[in-house]
Amino acid sequence: MSAALLALGTATLYEASGLDCILPHRIRPAWPGAALAGTALTVSAPPGDNLALHLALEHAEPGDVLVVDGGGEPFGYWGEVLAEAALARGVTGLVIDGGVRDVERLRDLPFPAFSTWTAIRGTVKHATGPIGAPLPLGAVTVYRGDMIVADADGIVALPAAELARITAAAEARASAESEYLRRIRAGASTMDIYGFGRP
Repeated sequence: MSAALLALGTATLYEASGLDCILPHRIRPAWPGAALAGTALTVSAPPGDNLALHLALEHAEPGDVLVVDGGGEPFGYWGEVLAEAALARGVTGLVIDGGVRDVERLRDLPFPAFSTWTAIRGTVKHATGPIGAPLPLGAVTVYRGDMIVADADGIVALPAAELARITAAAEARASAESEYLRRIRAGASTMDIYGFGRP
């Protein structure tokens, strides 16, 4: 399932979903080529404190993606050590509104990470927020078990109950676009393909 969703891509999944499911555009790949798909394990971390991320790994299951609200702060909440620990737990990747560091090591592992910042500033380990609770992130509330798909175009959070419908609609859209591309290569106009009226 994850590979199929990645092949469809976030833009197609978003358009097919009919939902407002885009996570904030400021959260970008930490290294070129990063991509992930997996079920959301939500984490809320106090600004500059990454204890919650360490604790979250004890709750994580194989195939999970940690979706973290770090308040958008430029701290290095995540780096090589946590990435290695996450891989040992079968965690698929990280999406954080906050910073990561050791990005070359994350790339080499490879461990897909999407973050607001690359930041080397250290964190404390004093407090934690909810783990697995509904997590507002931008205009979207992410729930435990939502399917998170992230690639170079963006990040979507797809409700688990809607996943079959969205996947089918995305596959139909991708098939239609393949036919559009065939016609374009044969000389057709996008105005005619889409049936746009000419002024």
